[in-house]
Amino acid sequence: MVSCDQINALINVSSIEELWDLHTQQMARYGFDRILYGVTHYRTSTSLGDPDDFIVLTNHDREYTDLYIGEGLYAHAPMVRWALEHEGACSWSVLRRMLDTGALSEGERRVLEFNRCQGVTAGYSISFKSISKRSKGAIALTGRHGLDQAAVDAIWSEHGEEILALNNIAHLRIQTLPYKTEKRSLTRRQREVLGWVGDGKTIQDIALLLSLNPATVEKHLRLAREALGVETTAQAVLKASFQNQMFVLDL
Repeated sequence: MVSCDQINALINVSSIEELWDLHTQQMARYGFDRILYGVTHYRTSTSLGDPDDFIVLTNHDREYTDLYIGEGLYAHAPMVRWALEHEGACSWSVLRRMLDTGALSEGERRVLEFNRCQGVTAGYSISFKSISKRSKGAIALTGRHGLDQAAVDAIWSEHGEEILALNNIAHLRIQTLPYKTEKRSLTRRQREVLGWVGDGKTIQDIALLLSLNPATVEKHLRLAREALGVETTAQAVLKASFQNQMFVLDL
């Protein structure tokens, strides 16, 4: 049974790094020693969006992630397809049925073979409930070496509800924590001017509020757009908001 201590520990973390370290330890106690989490807020009908905008967290080794993520194999993964079409938890036993019924494409079969060679063969996937059509998050839990799918299913039968609850809490907590890459981090002043734009202030208003001239405000907004890789200030406000980089207290 999930304890109050486990829940409170996830709730009270102050960074994604701290949360991920705690969550991987919790999942390893259940027998899932390799996990891969991903979320996008920029999904379209034909794409998951720019990979640079994904939040991806994993404790898989580099040999696995360099190909699965770096080379884009995830785009052909059958359980990724499942996650995009469903919500909730799913045993990887479904892959055998997909294989036996010819429901897998050639690309999906290649991903299965790659995973087999990497020892990623038994596990569960969780597709989180989305609040918008453009957002989707999921996590893949891989059973430790030596566990087959029957053993993983037995673990899930006994502890599945609590594992699902902990992953849902971790997912929701990630959405509230600042997430930024070195390439796309905003400075304090850039966050500040974007925050005022988000509050509906004009360039002139912001200049008065911050005791700056309008040209300097424009410069900070331009640099924020460049850092976030967007064309308009409205897009910058949206992306900074999704990354939880706005209204951040500098402690």
